[in-house]
Amino acid sequence: MLSLELPSGALRLLALGAHADDLEIGCGGTLLRLAGEGRIAEARWVVLSGDQTRAAEAQRAASIFLERVPSCEVVTGAFRDGFFPYDGGKVKDFFEELKLDFQPDLVLTHRREDLHQDHRLVSELTWNTFRDHLILEYEVPKYDGDLRSPNLFVELSETVCRRKVAAIVEGFASQAQRSWFTEDLFWSLLRLRGVESSSTTGFAEGFHCRKVAL
Repeated sequence: MLSLELPSGALRLLALGAHADDLEIGCGGTLLRLAGEGRIAEARWVVLSGDQTRAAEAQRAASIFLERVPSCEVVTGAFRDGFFPYDGGKVKDFFEELKLDFQPDLVLTHRREDLHQDHRLVSELTWNTFRDHLILEYEVPKYDGDLRSPNLFVELSETVCRRKVAAIVEGFASQAQRSWFTEDLFWSLLRLRGVESSSTTGFAEGFHCRKVAL
């Protein structure tokens, strides 16, 4: 398997999630690793939906996952969960504003074929808005059964994985009653992607990378 490296130096990161907990579930380990290695100089953490409770959860999560990032701005929207396509014009305006004063080196967003309508629209608008950027699409396991085979993997230590899972379980009390919101689900995907990528630690996160120039 071919190994590639991100550009040298610290990066400007844009992390996009339709809902509080999407980023943490989909790419929380990668964020912890990059932040821990000092690879992120500046970050913008964006969550598009949620009430005050969910917005507070997003704020706390950003402070944990990007704890060692020198400059981190958290942006929360108030779009209605499950209705993004019906507010498409307003969501598009929201994305246009994101690029006015922030040009990222790396963008993390939802997978384009994600069957959750909110996730899918966020991915589509990411590509519409950021046309000359490195974009990696993360995956979120759910009832729809829409997981695919990633083509890019980030190896994670067991320590990072434990921090990720603990932060998710402890940080999102609003989701605790959901049947899928369990430690074993989060661990299972980390282990599966570790096996698929021959990770030396046994754990990894998977991404879909559509365009990359060498």
